Amino acid sequence: MADSNSFEYHPDAPPYTPFFGIIGVTAAMSFCALGAAYGTAKSGTGISAMAVMRPELIMKSVIPVVMAGIIAIYGLVVSVVMIQSISGDATYTLYKSFLHLGAGLCVGLSGLAAGFAIGIVGDAGVRGIAQQPRLFVGMILILIFAEVLGLYGLIVALILSVK
Repeated sequence: MADSNSFEYHPDAPPYTPFFGIIGVTAAMSFCALGAAYGTAKSGTGISAMAVMRPELIMKSVIPVVMAGIIAIYGLVVSVVMIQSISGDATYTLYKSFLHLGAGLCVGLSGLAAGFAIGIVGDAGVRGIAQQPRLFVGMILILIFAEVLGLYGLIVALILSVK
C-alpha cells in the first residue's frame, strides 16, 4: 500500500494518465475565470461610463457583473467534481482521464464564450439603459441567453465527468 502522497495507477494505465485529467481541471478553471474576468471588465467599463450620466442606475446596472461572476462558479464546480476522482483513486483509467479533459474543455470554452457575450451585452446594455430605461428588460433577457451558454457547458461537463 502506497502512502497518501503517491498515486496508485490502474494496472493497464500508463503513468501519464492523471496528466490529461489535471489538464481538464485546469482548462475548466482557467477558461471559465477568463470568461468571467472579461465579462466583468467589459461590463464594468460600461457601468462606469453610464454612471457619469445617470448615477442612480448604478445598482440596477451591476447585474451583468454578477452574471459574469457566475460563469467562474461553473468552472469551480466541474473542477471540484473531477478532482475528487483523480486524487488517489486506483481505478483511474486513461478513458476516464480523457473524459475529464473533454469535460474541462467543454465547460471552460463555453464559459469563455458566455463571458465574452455577457461582457459585450452588458457594456452596450448599461450604456443604452442610461439613454432609454425601457431597454432594461431586453438587456436582461439577452444576458440570460448568454448565461445559458455557460450552463449548457456545465451540464455536459458534469455528465462527462461522472460517466
